Amino acid sequence: MKKPASLDELKAKAKLIRRHIIEMTCAAGSGHPGGSLSATEIVTALYFSVMRHDPKNPAWPDRDRLILSKGHASPLLYAALAESGYFDPKLLLTFRKLGSALQGHPDRRKLAGVEASTGSLGQGLSIGIGHALARRLDQKSYYTYVVMSDGETNEGQIWEAAAMAAHHKTDHLIAILDYNKYQLDDSTTAICNMEPMVEKWKSFGWYVEEIDGHDPEQILAAVKIAQNVKNQPAMIVAHTIKGKGVSFMENNNHFHGVSPTQEEMERALKELS
Repeated sequence: MKKPASLDELKAKAKLIRRHIIEMTCAAGSGHPGGSLSATEIVTALYFSVMRHDPKNPAWPDRDRLILSKGHASPLLYAALAESGYFDPKLLLTFRKLGSALQGHPDRRKLAGVEASTGSLGQGLSIGIGHALARRLDQKSYYTYVVMSDGETNEGQIWEAAAMAAHHKTDHLIAILDYNKYQLDDSTTAICNMEPMVEKWKSFGWYVEEIDGHDPEQILAAVKIAQNVKNQPAMIVAHTIKGKGVSFMENNNHFHGVSPTQEEMERALKELS
């Protein structure tokens, strides 16, 4: 395990990961750049400054776990894993290619470092609860982090899981909501408005914090508080911008599931240089 990154190092790493996301999705001609870019600071902070994990020993029993419930944001997860040392970053350009382990949605059977095969939205939180309960039974000290999308809070399974986690007092379970306000077809308020989001999670018995999901300092501070919550699961509602970091992608839901063209990639990389 490496020394936790500083705030400046996290910002630089987030920019590099954004470049990977743009290059990967452009090379593949498909993918989900918008929601990958919105959660970049969240995942970067977890991998490079928060989690205990060892790329040389991915199955280390005491490792912290990250469940990417929003599995369509796989470019973000793959970029973070590559930059962490789980595999050669050159493999990122095989994303979505036939025979590549870097599938459109993560497959834990194919790639070291992937904790759960996700993509069917709404299931990641339930998987995270399983890890949290196993930690208790095994008398381990690791944390399980679940990165969720706001759109998947439309799913009934999310709220069944929310009730179950609170009932079983599953501490060491920290969910982070990438609240970028958009989902596949439209804004989250237009599809199914889930406000008041913070109050909903509190009413289900969760400890809740609300932060700017692009501020590494706020992310780290919120996680530290959540780690110390006892007998209760923790939710961090992170307000984000879809497509963050690339001006013409920000709050542009066209890029939810559409890759940048070659010309758009070149423009984006200039902005991220």
